[in-house]
Amino acid sequence: MASLVLSGDTSGSITVAAPAVAGSNTQTLVAATDTLAPIIRGTAVTCAGQTSIDFTSIPSWVKRITVMFNGVSTSGTSAIIVQIGAGSFTTTGYVSGTSGAYSGNVISGQTFTAGFGIQNSNLAANTNYATVTIANISGNTWYYTSVFSGHPSQNGIFNGGGSITLGGTLDRVRITTVNGTDTFDTTPSAGTINILYE
Repeated sequence: MASLVLSGDTSGSITVAAPAVAGSNTQTLVAATDTLAPIIRGTAVTCAGQTSIDFTSIPSWVKRITVMFNGVSTSGTSAIIVQIGAGSFTTTGYVSGTSGAYSGNVISGQTFTAGFGIQNSNLAANTNYATVTIANISGNTWYYTSVFSGHPSQNGIFNGGGSITLGGTLDRVRITTVNGTDTFDTTPSAGTINILYE
């Protein structure tokens, strides 16, 4: 019969508890070796006045990252992109595309190579909301999917997808614009960006 081994140190404790219900409870563990960790939420960043928002020191065991945009606005029309990196940010080589529709108009697809695109274009008057999921498919290859909405001057939904292979283990995420000079501003909303990783 296999044994259960628990180990810890003086910095904390390990608790194993069965549900407080009558009867027997069985938990079958799969034969696998990996890291089990909770979903970690970063610190939300108020974007105003910055040209890029960086999240660094992402642990090496992370396999999926969710980037969340809440009411984000920029000063110009350059599309918002997400870049990832290993030791430094990768700014070329992305296979990325977006398409969508707004105000009854279907928008032709657009490609991006400088980052993961989340919308075809941006309007300074927009309040932007988005979720970008970046996941590890194998080795150092990461793919992404995104859902984006700009309101009110560009009412609509944009979807994105693509991938990139990094030269090492991912440890950072950056949110910026294609031209790298448009700033996140307070018109109409300062907005916040945060990440979850697991």
